[in-house]
Amino acid sequence: MKVLGIDPGTAACGYGIVHGSGGRLKAVGSGCWRTSPREPLDTRLLTIFEGVQGLVAEHEPDAVAIEESYVGADARIALSVGQARGAVLVAAASAGVDCVEYAPAHVKQALCGYGRAEKAQMTRMVKLVLGLDREPASSHEADALAVAICHALAPPRLVGAAT
Repeated sequence: MKVLGIDPGTAACGYGIVHGSGGRLKAVGSGCWRTSPREPLDTRLLTIFEGVQGLVAEHEPDAVAIEESYVGADARIALSVGQARGAVLVAAASAGVDCVEYAPAHVKQALCGYGRAEKAQMTRMVKLVLGLDREPASSHEADALAVAICHALAPPRLVGAAT
């Protein structure tokens, strides 16, 4: 199974591709799209949409896994992240790829065994599980790889049912 994981955001949108085979997981690639707040919002969302489309076309994942939004006190940030999520969802749907969502606590539980794990612990676990030489370059990449790992490790009965 090949999974494209996404950590959505308009300023920084992380992505990570994980391939699982024979009970082993390996990272295929990861990165982060960064957009400037000086750019119009539609241009920023188009960057994310086209980025997801390009990765889906290149890697042909079996699924796109996206981290659900954490809604904090700042409604503007929540709206912005929601718009980025929308761009990802539409890009996956237009390519005919299933898209599933996981709550941050679920991803942390799957990787660390604890739903309130700290970012540093998550990053170390991503490195360990994927056998990487070094930790991902940004927390956005680490989060995207983590959500991809979470989906790749999901029991078959849950695949496609996590929302």
